[in-house]
Amino acid sequence: MVGGGVRLTAKPPGWYSTRMFYPDLDRPIALRPKTGPQRQSDAESEPDNAPAPEDASSWIVCRQCRQRLTRSSHGRSIDVSHKHTFANPSGIVFEIACYYPVSGITLVGARSTEFSWFAGHSWQIGICSGCRTHLGWLFSGRDAQLFYALITDRIMEETS
Repeated sequence: MVGGGVRLTAKPPGWYSTRMFYPDLDRPIALRPKTGPQRQSDAESEPDNAPAPEDASSWIVCRQCRQRLTRSSHGRSIDVSHKHTFANPSGIVFEIACYYPVSGITLVGARSTEFSWFAGHSWQIGICSGCRTHLGWLFSGRDAQLFYALITDRIMEETS
């Protein structure tokens, strides 16, 4: 207890420093109810590392520094959709697209299950390894299902 009977609660490690540099990273919440299955089948959750022939030169890159992140063919349908729109508890709205595998992203902070946008998944903040822009989150689910939710206005498709 601190003066006047106010109880202070500890914040998770990295909360203060993350908020200082990334103020839009409050705990996420869903804007709309989910429909459809809550998890992918085992066959769907396995990453396909080979790009489709028609997509062989198409990359998803960081909009700020053009760091290559993944192939556009690595888009994943999670909860029946590749793209989703959510808001965090502060009301900041994010449109995200789901991908796996992804490289060129550094994970910061501890994993959390609070206000997860995807049932049964924990999330962790992901920033660009090149320019440190907040690009999205890594979601880890039951049965070791992993995918990245990348913020669509912070990435772009680039052909080489």
